[in-house]
Parts: sequence; structure tokens; C-alpha cells
Amino acid sequence: MRKLFCPIRYLMPSLVAAVILLDGTGAMALDSLSFTVTNAGKDLTAEIKAASLLRAAKAEKNTDPQDLFADARAEYGRLLAALYARGYYSAVIHVRIDGQEAADIAPLDAPSQISIIDVTVDPGPLFTFSRATVAPLSGRLRLPPGFAVGKPAESGLIQEAVAAGVDGWRMLGHAKAAPVAQDLVADHATSQLSAAVTLDPGPKLRFGPLTVIGEDRMREDRMRRIAGLPRGEVFDSADLDRVAGRLRRTGVFQSVTITEDDQITSPDSLGITATVVEAKRKRYEFGAEIASLDGATISGSWLHRNLLGGGERLLITGEIANIGTDSSGVDYALGVSLERPATPGPDTTARLNVDVSRVDEADYNADLATAGLAFSHVFSDQLSAHVGMAYEYTQGADLAGAFLYQRLTLPLGALWDNRNSKSDATGGVYLGAEVKPFLGFGTTDNGARVMLDARGYRPLDSGRRFVVAGRLQAGAVLGASLLGAPRDDLFYSGGGGTVRGQPYQSLGVTIVDGGTAIEVGGTHFLGASLEARMKITDRIGAVGFFDAGQIGVGGFAAGDGGWHSGAGVGARYETGFGPIRLDVAAPLHGDTGSGVQIYLGLGQSF
Repeated sequence: MRKLFCPIRYLMPSLVAAVILLDGTGAMALDSLSFTVTNAGKDLTAEIKAASLLRAAKAEKNTDPQDLFADARAEYGRLLAALYARGYYSAVIHVRIDGQEAADIAPLDAPSQISIIDVTVDPGPLFTFSRATVAPLSGRLRLPPGFAVGKPAESGLIQEAVAAGVDGWRMLGHAKAAPVAQDLVADHATSQLSAAVTLDPGPKLRFGPLTVIGEDRMREDRMRRIAGLPRGEVFDSADLDRVAGRLRRTGVFQSVTITEDDQITSPDSLGITATVVEAKRKRYEFGAEIASLDGATISGSWLHRNLLGGGERLLITGEIANIGTDSSGVDYALGVSLERPATPGPDTTARLNVDVSRVDEADYNADLATAGLAFSHVFSDQLSAHVGMAYEYTQGADLAGAFLYQRLTLPLGALWDNRNSKSDATGGVYLGAEVKPFLGFGTTDNGARVMLDARGYRPLDSGRRFVVAGRLQAGAVLGASLLGAPRDDLFYSGGGGTVRGQPYQSLGVTIVDGGTAIEVGGTHFLGASLEARMKITDRIGAVGFFDAGQIGVGGFAAGDGGWHSGAGVGARYETGFGPIRLDVAAPLHGDTGSGVQIYLGLGQSF
């Protein structure tokens, strides 16, 4: 009889091995990981633990023996780097796997099972610099203050000093400056580190041609004009940063990378390459805010990038405001603008705009239209300015009858902004100012509108979890009478942008026109806000705030008008693109409102 082949008995060993591998209590188990740091302060201990690969693996619940063995062998270098960064060069580190030093286990003898890992770290003494030199240096360049004899010998300071030395030469045209020799000696007997680095400045170079890679819809000639690379001029690394910044500001590109040629073109020319990735041509945005008494605001926009192939941006915006409020009607606004970068120069952008709106406020309603041309110029990452010319038209009515304002305006403004975040700043200053002279036609007076907006942010701890934020607003209409000034140029107070807890634009002035008492805005305005911000977790925060506002006619301290204030608390939830804001406020002073108001929006209040 013919025998049948049965493969079961040949497969059994493999099946048993597979079951063992799938069993979480077998080879995959890690019973304990101990991590001990001796002779170290709290901060240093925390930094050492934060650098540990094994602690990270434990947090991720990775118990695979092969992964743990690899992490254990790499643990020495990882912890040494953390210790060198703080100036400790005599550390003693043990990483033991089931009692055996990980460094003594050959890679081919990796254990198939790991039960206990024990890590002990003794940082040893803190080293100081016995010598700290980087030479030669350019001009009056200053090295990091911590890179000096007698200071803690942190390895990061050596790197910073070398980078500063190289950057100093690059700013003077020596694009190929680089370190060519280093003498680093640790004296363990005296706990001192001697650090000496030699630089080679290399030749003084000039900018060569700009090569563009990755453009598709963007015209190359326009890219070069926008970039503004000063070809033929002495190389300066700051110019390369400006080139990259100009290209990014267009909004046309998803990414911009600037690189220098490896080789010098005789006699002293260095070519530059801009590698770009174009962003999607169209973008849509929507936003919403709501306040219990002021109603809801819905906004949206449609952006077309690189409209004509020269970096032009067509933007259409729309807004519907005061939805559901009882104090006024619904406001509508529609705007169309076209921006063209590098017009006329690389740091200047030209903008054409047409805006129309309908406002239905408690004391008046009006139709408004504006058409203008403006130029904005970027002086630096922090400083910019704008100037323009516009025709503005306002036609409306109040209790005293119909009114019509027409004027030609010349707005001129400047902005200083060094905040560390636009939507959730924890440090820095924002200072914006604008002067808008206007020439009136018909019943409109001549005059000027001046506005100032100053904001400051100060952290109270190193982790920036506690921040005090303050804002001061001031405005004035000069040269024009109260009724001769355009109604939409006058000032009101109250609502989310000025005084929370008080109804929107509830504070103005009362005048008598033709025997009829009407409410209008004032010619002078002062507003102040103070917030205490606290992060409870990485995503959740709390805020306490106080706002105050004052309206006057003819001066900030004039008798007409008045002032009011409000205060409250709020919550913030970080979304990754700005915090969701929820504020609850009540009036403190003034007779313009009562009861609690609720505000919901995206981003901090200022």
C-alpha cells in the first residue's frame, strides 16, 4: 500500500515557536526598568531622564528584546551627549541587561528575552573652561557670553561660538568660511576643558546668478524680481534670508529652499539656487464668532494664488455680522483685492481694493464703498509700513435725517511686531500706528484720523505657562467737527474688540441735531485691556481679564462722552492653528449694559 505524506509533524516546531512569540508573557516580557541618577540636582536629573531611549521605549510600551537591546547599546551615547551639553565629561554610566553590561554583549549574541534593565548614571564633576577661543574672528563679533574661561564647559556653547564665528565671516562676504582645526582636551584631574577652534575665512565672494528649480506656473523672470538677489554685490548671508523671506511672503510656494553652489566661479562669483514647491492655487477659509448680546459673525474668503503667473493674489472676502442681536440690524460686507509683489521693488507689494458694506447700527444705518491703491513695504521681519490713496463714500440716515460723506484719504501707517506667535503670543511687542488725512467734499470736513494699537506679552515663568498680556488703544479725529467727520471714522466702545461685558458699540455720545437727540460716536477714544493667562495642560488654558474704554468729544478728557469697564474669565483650547476662545464677562462700571455676556471665537482676544 502506498503511504500518504503528512506534513503536520514537520510543522509543529514552527507552530510552537510562533505561539511563544505571540505570547506577551514569554520572550516579549520586560519586568522592570530602573533608572538611577546619583550626585545630581533636580534639573540635571530631569534632563538626563528626558534623553533616555529606554525610558522612551517603556513609555511607548515597546518590550521587543531586539529593540530594547539596540536602545540599551545606544543609551550610553545618548546620555553622554546630554551630559556633555551641560558640561559633565567624567560621567560613569552603566546599562545592565539582566545583570550584564549592555556594552559587553556582542551584537550577534543579542538576548532573546529581557526581564530587567538597570541604568545608573553618575555625572561626575562639572567642568569649566580653562581655554575658550575661536580664531580668527571678523571685526567686532561677540561670542556667546558663556563661552569664556571659568564658565561651565557646555558643549553647546562651543558649537554656538563656532557658528557665530563662521556667521561673522559670512556676513562680510566670506561665504565658504568653515572650521578647519579643533583642539579639545578634558583635564579630569582639574575638571577643566580646553577648547580652541581654528577658522578658515576663505576668499571674499560676490553673488552670482540665481537658478530657479521647481517652478511650474510661476514665471522665472518674476521669481527673480521677487527674490531680489543682489547679483554682483558682496556676499552677505543676511541677503539669502531676505531672498527666502520674499519668496515665502508671496504665499505662492509651499516650501522655499536656498542653497549655495559648492564651487566658486572664477574669479569670485558664487551661484545661488532657489528650490521651490508651489502651493495649491486656490484656498478657502471660513470663520465664526458669537457673543450673547452682540450676535454672531460669519466670515469667509476665497484666495487665488499666482493669478497671472507673476505671484499675484486675488482675494475675495465676505462677512455677515450682528446676526441675531436685538440692539441693531445685520451688517454685510464684501471686499475684492488684488496684490502684486515686487511692485516696484522686491520688498514692496502693490494692492488694489474695492470694498462695499451695509451697516445697520442702533443709532444709524449706512451704505459704504471704498476704492483704493496702496503700497506696503517690509523693512525687516519685525518692521513694515504702508501708504496709499483711496476714495471713500458713505450714505446713510439717523434720527436727525439723511447724511452723505465723501472724501479722498491718504492712509499712512507702520507696524512693529516681534511677537513669538500671531494667534497665541507668550512674548514680544505689537505696535501699530496709522494716520489717515482726508479731504472732504460737500458737507464733509477736512481732517485726519489717528489710531494707535499697542500690545505687550510677558511670561512669568521659564515654561511660559503663565503670561500677562496688556493692550492699549487710542484714537482721535482731528481737524473735523463731530458732525462734519465721516460717521464710520468716529469711535465707539463696547464689545469683544474693546470692552467685554459691555454691549457692542454701546458707549458713544448724545448730541442734539435739529432738535432731535441722536447717538453718535466720539472724536476721541481710549481703551485698555489686561489679561492673566495660564496653561493648565498643553491644550487647555484659563484667562482672567479686565477691560476699560473711554469716549470723548474734542479731547480725551472732555466732559462729553464717558467711560465704562468690564471683567470676566475665559477658557482656551489649543487646536494647533490657534486657540478656541470662550469668555464670560460682566460690566463693572458705566450704565451702558447689564448682565453677563458670552464670547466665542478663534484665537486670543489680542
